[in-house]
Amino acid sequence: MLNRIGYEATIVANGIEVLQMLEKFPFDVVLLDVQMPEMDGLQAAREIRKRTTPEFHPWLIALTANAEESDRTACLEAGMDDYMSKPVGLESLKNALSRAYHARCPLPPQK
Repeated sequence: MLNRIGYEATIVANGIEVLQMLEKFPFDVVLLDVQMPEMDGLQAAREIRKRTTPEFHPWLIALTANAEESDRTACLEAGMDDYMSKPVGLESLKNALSRAYHARCPLPPQK
């Protein structure tokens, strides 16, 4: 889906690989599945926040099959910036990426 809408994506298998990739490349957005093997998305988000500065850290979007409010809260408390429930549709992905962009590049105040 990301390629279809013009984004370049790097895919990894688990949270440990996410951390390894972030040591090599400064990604703007990271989509984290909450239920990854070896290190889940919540653990990965906490670790990413420890390893990055508030001035620059990738925008973290949680992907989960759990759609309860408590799941959303757990994701945000772990350091995620946004949350999407699966299955992810093209429009919800576009909206999440738009929120990431506008959070990173806010419009200047209108005069």
